[in-house]
Amino acid sequence: MDLVTVDIGGTHARFAIATIQADGTIDLGEPETLHTDDHASFQTAWEDFRGRNGGSLPPRVAMAIAGPVGGEVIRFTNNPWIIRPALVKQKLGVEAQTIVNDFEAVAHAVARAPEDQFIHLTGPDQPLTENGTISVLGPGTGLGVAHLWRSGNDYRVQATEGGHIDFAPLDSIEDAILARLRKRHNRVSIERVVSGPAIVDIYQTLAAMENRKTRDEDDIAIWTRAMQDEESLAAAALDRFCLSLGSVAGDIALVQGGFGGVVIAGGLGYRLRNQLPKSGFAQRFRAKGRFAELMATIPVKLITHPQPGLFGAAAAFAREHA
Repeated sequence: MDLVTVDIGGTHARFAIATIQADGTIDLGEPETLHTDDHASFQTAWEDFRGRNGGSLPPRVAMAIAGPVGGEVIRFTNNPWIIRPALVKQKLGVEAQTIVNDFEAVAHAVARAPEDQFIHLTGPDQPLTENGTISVLGPGTGLGVAHLWRSGNDYRVQATEGGHIDFAPLDSIEDAILARLRKRHNRVSIERVVSGPAIVDIYQTLAAMENRKTRDEDDIAIWTRAMQDEESLAAAALDRFCLSLGSVAGDIALVQGGFGGVVIAGGLGYRLRNQLPKSGFAQRFRAKGRFAELMATIPVKLITHPQPGLFGAAAAFAREHA
C-alpha cells in the first residue's frame, strides 16, 4: 500500500511516497522539502509536489503537523497555513487520511526504529525500555515534545504541547536571558530558549553581559559560526543552548515519567549530535536535586533516522488503517 507522507513544520514541508509492506515494514521514498513561505497554503504545496511526481499521487495521506491537531481547524504554531481536516479528502483527492502532531509522529518513529538508529548521549548505555515510558523531545523552529508507552510489542503514543511550559532559569546567565525575553513576552516558555531561533537571544544576552555591540542577524548566521567554531561568543551561545536543552530534557522526563529513556529528535537535535556529548548537557540532565540518582539511571539517546517525522507519520497511518 502506497501513501503520501508529509511532515509540516514552521519553516519546511517535507513530502515523500511511503510503502507499507504486507508484514508492516515501511519503506520511505526520497523526500522532497518545500519552504512554507513559498506557498500560500498546504493545498498549493501539495499540488506542487504532485506536479513534481508526474501529476498523480497515491490516494492516501499521512500528515505530521507542528501544532495541536484535535480541532475542526488546525492552525500552525509557527507558520500561517490553516488546514480543515474534514475537507482534506475533498481538497486533496484522497480516500484515507491520518493526521497527527509532528512529535507524535516522531514518537511513532522512535517506537519503530531499530537500535542502530540511535546514538547514546548519557546515562546507562542500554536500549530504550521495552516496558514503560519514553520521553521524546527536539528543538527546531519550536520545541516538540511527546512520549510513548511500551508494553512488549505494543505501544501507545501521546502528543503534548510540552514546549510551552514555563522556562525556569538555573543561574545568573539564564536569569539575564529570561529578563531579556520578558521585555517582549509576558510569559516565557521553554521554546523561547530551546529552539533554533532562540540562539539569537542567547547570543545577544551574552554579548550584552560583555558590553559587546552586535548586528541584527538571523539565527542561521549565529548557528553557522557556532557549529564551525568561528567565533568564541557564538560558541559560548551554543554551549549555553546545550545546557538549557539538558535541563529541559530532564524536566520533561520527570513530568512524563520517562524513566525508560529519553530521546532527542528534530533536525537541530541531529545537527548537535557531536556537540551534545562534549557539552554540559549530561550534567544538567541529571541535576535534579533529590532525584539526581534516579536521573542517572535513564538512558538518553539521539535518533539518527534522517526523516523521523515522515517515517513516523506513515507508521501512524499503518497503525490506524492497515
